[in-house]
This record gives sequence, structure tokens and C-alpha cells, in this order.
Amino acid sequence: MSGILDSVNQRTQMVGQNRLELLLFKLRGKQVYGINVFKVREVLQCPELTEIPQRNTVIRGVAHIRGATISVMDLSAATGAPPLDNITNCFVIIAEYNRAVQGFLVSSVERIVNMNWGDIHPPPQGSGRNHYLTAVTEIENQLVEIIDVEKILSEITPSNEVVSAQVIEATKGREPEDKIVLVADDSAVARNQIKRTVEQLGMKVKAVKDGREALEYLKGLVADGKDISEEILMLISDIEMPEMDGYTLTAEIRSEESLKGLWVLLHTSLSGVFNRAMVDKVGANDFIPKFNPDELAGAVQKMLD
Repeated sequence: MSGILDSVNQRTQMVGQNRLELLLFKLRGKQVYGINVFKVREVLQCPELTEIPQRNTVIRGVAHIRGATISVMDLSAATGAPPLDNITNCFVIIAEYNRAVQGFLVSSVERIVNMNWGDIHPPPQGSGRNHYLTAVTEIENQLVEIIDVEKILSEITPSNEVVSAQVIEATKGREPEDKIVLVADDSAVARNQIKRTVEQLGMKVKAVKDGREALEYLKGLVADGKDISEEILMLISDIEMPEMDGYTLTAEIRSEESLKGLWVLLHTSLSGVFNRAMVDKVGANDFIPKFNPDELAGAVQKMLD
């Protein structure tokens, strides 16, 4: 199973074309879930786990994998369902989110599918606020759910969202009164983290849930006769989003004469050299991995220099 990712480097050409590949897996029952292949380091049969005293019940234990100690989270329990049984027959997806490596316990791993972000959609209206989905799609007439891992991580190990006093002080008197920071992210948790960070700097925020909505908002301002440089200070965009990803959004912005001057910061749980190379390819101004409030605030302050 670990060989399933051997050709990841060959897949990078998909990025910027609004495409991705999903690793499909199951938890309990027949429901199929998906995770972006680019977040996955390895898939392996569940190793022996060591329990941690006073651990969160979602953490089934830690595993020693390739010289590192990795926490293994039960994705079924994390989403409010009963924990998985017979974990020795389960699999662990080793993935990197928000600068850290985690193991996700799943009952089975199915296959990898090539998808267009345009075929991946936000959760249906009426899902409520307590669901754990960022998106859904359909593969061979079967619904596939994409779990909001950032929400799960925030519940297990809440992030610090307080910008340090010295960083806030460096912004005082420099914040624009008539411009907003546009934020695009499919995770409600991530949107709120960014919004609270930027607002601590004394700035206004407009938040949308995906790249297509962000692009339509910007084009709407232009259609109303607005000058983007006078309305929007910058765009902070996630990369992985249904309908239109952050790379494609950036490329679309750069292709529009009325939008191409907009400062674009890609802010994503995907990290590494690959993403920094893609910043140059699509024309983004900056890239930082999620989530550090001072680092994000510092990236915003660059626009005030």
C-alpha cells in the first residue's frame, strides 16, 4: 500500500489545471470518504499502538514509524461515530496538515481517483453547522465525502489565535480604513481563524467559501465600476477548495486586466517545496502554511510597507 504514492511527483502537472487526486477510504459501513493525495505521505497496515495516559478519546495511541512518533486519530470517533473495531485490521493514513504529521485510522483504503475541482461541491444546504465535511462529490454514482480535517484538529488541539502585542503594535496607524481583506477558504474553522487574526490588526474582512465565489465577488466589484486596488487590500486564499482551487483562482486573477494587480497570499495546510514552486508558476505573491497568527499577520503587514 505504501507504493500507492510512488508517482506523486508525476502528478504535479495537474495543479493549476483545477485538478486533484483523491485517496478514497472507508470508516464504518459503505460510505466512502476522500483525502487529497498531496497531503498523504504513506498508507500502511495499522502498526502496534502505544496508549497515552489521559489522552483524548479520539487518539487511539501513538506509533513509531520511520524514526518518528506519530499520533493516530480514529477518524470515525473524531466525526462523532463509534470508534473503529479490530484496529489491527485497519489502515493508517500518514498525512501532513498544518505543519504537523498525523496518522488517521481508517477501516479500509480503496483507490486513487483523478478529479476536477469543478466536480467537487460544498456540503448541501441543510447539513447544519456541526457536520465534519468541507465538500462532497460523486464517483460512479456513489457519494464521496471529504472530511474537514482542520475542524477535527482544532477540536483535539485548539490553535492559538492571538496575535502578539508587538505585531499588533507594528500595525497601529497603518491599517487602511477603506479597504478589506478578502478571504477564501472552504473550512469554516480556517475562515474564522483568518478572520479573527486580520481583525486583530484593525482591518475589515470579507470571507467566502471557495475560489469560484471569490472570483465572482471580484468580478462583481469590477462590473459595478469599482477599482479593485481601491477596494481590496489583498486576497488570502486556501489552495484546496471545491469548485475552484486556489492555484486556479490565482491564475484567473492574473489573466484579468482589471484584477491582475491584486496581491495574493496562498495560505494552506499543504506545505513543502512543491507548493512554493507553484506560487511562482501561477503568479501568487506569497505562500505560508497554516496556521500561525503572528506569521499570517506579518504576511498581511507586507501590504502596508
